[in-house]
Amino acid sequence: MNRFNPEKLLHSKWTAVVPAKKRKHFIVVELLRGGEDLRVVGCILEAVIDKQRFQMELCDLKLVEHWRQGGR
Repeated sequence: MNRFNPEKLLHSKWTAVVPAKKRKHFIVVELLRGGEDLRVVGCILEAVIDKQRFQMELCDLKLVEHWRQGGR
């Protein structure tokens, strides 16, 4: 499991383990907040190669089988 502080997730870099359509490197460009306490529940990832954006829940980003922290 990838461990990270959801509050410090903005502008972090991520690498997809299995790239789709040559999209491998991503940057978190927006945090999605929900609930009464406005906790971070998801984020918007932007592909470095073509600026395509994807919405993702935090539980999906924590899966080591799909994501690695860093832009390598």
